[in-house]
Amino acid sequence: MTARTTTGLEGNGALLVREIALASRIQLGLENLYRLDRAANVDDFVHHAGDGEREGLLVRETDGGLELRLHLPRLDDAGERLDPICQIIEGVSHFVYLADRASREQTTTQLELELQAEVDKYVVLAASVDGFDERTSRRLRERLYERVAYVHAPDTVEGERYRVANDRARRFTGRLEREFIARARYAELRAELRRFFHMSQGDKLRAA
Repeated sequence: MTARTTTGLEGNGALLVREIALASRIQLGLENLYRLDRAANVDDFVHHAGDGEREGLLVRETDGGLELRLHLPRLDDAGERLDPICQIIEGVSHFVYLADRASREQTTTQLELELQAEVDKYVVLAASVDGFDERTSRRLRERLYERVAYVHAPDTVEGERYRVANDRARRFTGRLEREFIARARYAELRAELRRFFHMSQGDKLRAA
């Protein structure tokens, strides 16, 4: 994988410092949870998403491997709005998943990336809550998977993909809530999340 130069965060200045710091923390948290060896540092690939643009991971295959460029939105002044935070989690999730698969010479699909990112949003936000329990989980799942709006229409390829990923993540995290969180079985919860991460797309869909 090829990184951009990072001298002075050229072209970004101080505007992306908080976003890059958050992205780096998210990468470390996901790698620790899933017990991954680091394939690349996400902060070497971060660029600012243009005004009105959402998070996006740009990928190009080359003879030497993959070239990646991760576009992230700016956080608001208080850093409290959920949407840009979720976009950053999603972008880092895509980056970590793709980098891990590439390091293992494994392929992945866009649906796999979206489904894993939907689960990772739940995982990262849950980890930020003190005393996370069944009630808190239910509220978070409602916010992430039910109170949502889609950019793409349901009859488009992208629209269908995002809706499938959302629905399967909602079902999967609901099962986690019932089987592990409600019973405070957190070691088993982490093991199940690791198992899910390493599944193929078909196994992920069946597990959800």
